[in-house]
Amino acid sequence: MNVITLSIIVLGIIGIVGATVLYFVAQRFHVQEDPRIDQVEALLPGANCGGCGRSGCRDFAAACVGADTLDGLSCPSSGAEVMKKIGEIVGLAPVVTKPKIAVIKCNGTCDLRHSLARFEGAPSCAVLASLGSGESACPNGCLGCGDCVEACPYGAMRMNLETGLPEVIEDKCVGCGACTKACPRAIIELRYKGPRGMRVYVACSNKEKGAVAMKECKVSCIGCGKCAKTCPHEAITVANNLAYIDYEKCKLCKKCVDQCPTHAIHAVNFPVKKAEPAAAAPAPEKKSEPATV
Repeated sequence: MNVITLSIIVLGIIGIVGATVLYFVAQRFHVQEDPRIDQVEALLPGANCGGCGRSGCRDFAAACVGADTLDGLSCPSSGAEVMKKIGEIVGLAPVVTKPKIAVIKCNGTCDLRHSLARFEGAPSCAVLASLGSGESACPNGCLGCGDCVEACPYGAMRMNLETGLPEVIEDKCVGCGACTKACPRAIIELRYKGPRGMRVYVACSNKEKGAVAMKECKVSCIGCGKCAKTCPHEAITVANNLAYIDYEKCKLCKKCVDQCPTHAIHAVNFPVKKAEPAAAAPAPEKKSEPATV
């Protein structure tokens, strides 16, 4: 028997023994999964976006099956109907949460912010943020490389080439939060969609003092506090020279929008007021004709 034949026989025996050992080990340590996990996972989108706070859709399904309550367990991508079906499968009452959407807390378009440099390296916000302040003078504004667009698993974001800022496609955004994690400057926030999509927020993240902020960007929040003084619901706070609107307290009255001197507060999806009709001009007086005799 030559060496090659002997080697083949030995390797074959080792393979058979190894396969047998692995088979018995797999049988010994086999964990029987609850079949409901597969049922719940089949209802989920399968994007593994992490918006539920879990590592993926299957992990979320396992958490729902093993939970005593669905409080704190919600898939932002699925909606109330899917959570209702999940509740029926696991025998628990679903917790209805308000839908959220991503908003960009920066309005420093190319024509409004002062540019300091031109970056020609890797087109990544994370890389650019690690090198310094980026191309614009604002140290807290959007870097414009589109990391958030790449991170969105639903194709709900795009870069506007004219403004240099990302845009949220509202009918696609599910509020999973993938874009918020991808932004190195945390200028993207998840907020309630609001009734008929209406919402009010501060489209700025600049924390510099007023005069400095205005030099860096013409539409920066200057921390003047006029919005906070105007708000009748105490929904606005000013900290570190930056105003913030609490979306849980905001009643969408829009009084702050009219008071902001730099137009840093944005009101979205509100109905446009119809222009009042111009007052009719008074009819010219008729001259009285002289009486005839």
